[in-house]
Amino acid sequence: MPPRPAGTRPTLSLVAKTAGTSVPTVSKVLRGGTDVSAETRARVMEAVRAVGYVRRAGSRNEGVRDENGWSNVLDLVVTHFEGSWANLLVAGVGREAAAAGLDVVLTLADPQSDWVSRLLRRRTLGVIGTLVDPASAQFGALFAAGVPVVLVDPMTTPPSGVSSVGVANWEGGRMAAEHLLSLGHERLGVVAGHARHLFGRARVDGFRGVADTASSGAVTVSVAHGGWNRAKAAAATHTLLDADPGITGIFACADSMALGVYDALGARGLRVPEDISVVGFDDLPEAQYITPGLTTVRQPSTELGAAAVRLLTELARGEDGGSRPAARMKLATELVLRASTGPAPGTASRR
Repeated sequence: MPPRPAGTRPTLSLVAKTAGTSVPTVSKVLRGGTDVSAETRARVMEAVRAVGYVRRAGSRNEGVRDENGWSNVLDLVVTHFEGSWANLLVAGVGREAAAAGLDVVLTLADPQSDWVSRLLRRRTLGVIGTLVDPASAQFGALFAAGVPVVLVDPMTTPPSGVSSVGVANWEGGRMAAEHLLSLGHERLGVVAGHARHLFGRARVDGFRGVADTASSGAVTVSVAHGGWNRAKAAAATHTLLDADPGITGIFACADSMALGVYDALGARGLRVPEDISVVGFDDLPEAQYITPGLTTVRQPSTELGAAAVRLLTELARGEDGGSRPAARMKLATELVLRASTGPAPGTASRR
């Protein structure tokens, strides 16, 4: 497809031409119409992505008004419901939505189902997306249809016009490293999540940035990926310690993975924190219940959900028609000290 002239806006006609279909068919797909084949729908979604089509700001919002003013439903789209972090976020969304007189529809973003068409057929105020990839074709269809969207700590870089709410992940990683360094730890390990996830990379980068600039010049950092999963995190911990048995401090980029670190250390006969100190990230309820209690970087999970609802309602009901720049909100993280960290073996704390 030849490039369009600079400064021109992609049109439905261009999408239809690229997809090899008609303008009415493209319009049906972006309204969630049922009388379009799955093959045609996929071609249209790919064409939308290829040409960068986005419905003109404000054109859809006129359709979400009801007889009482505005739609009273918002959609929370997730890739899974399991886990304490997801539960905390859902609680924040639900409480803030209820206070605003809104109902929440929970939608599972299963790539094998046509969830996006069902959502487009609803008179939704907008979408909060969490634990999702904004680069997916399904989210591309939402953006193109002009549905207001707020992403919570997106996995990958969101499109330029899409707002997001997240936490200070880099600063959280920095806090974890500074704490371990203050206790005399110099041989450090990191159990990271997925290498491609923005928030996970930021936590690792913040941690490594502090370690790399430590005044002693003797600090080493080894990284293994645990995939946000307890069992995989245990395997990653074994990988770290097999490669460097001298590691005395480990940063797990999620509390769920810190549980796997505990499992691996126990299997090796190593004590927390006498032999190895452990720092997590999240401050989930599990961090207080395990023994010893987990030192961790707290992210305000419930507040994230509430902030996303407030931002979405501002975007969806704003008088500016959605023309203002996309918001990028970050909530602060903080270190919560418990019993899983202590002085490095053979050293005195420098706190």
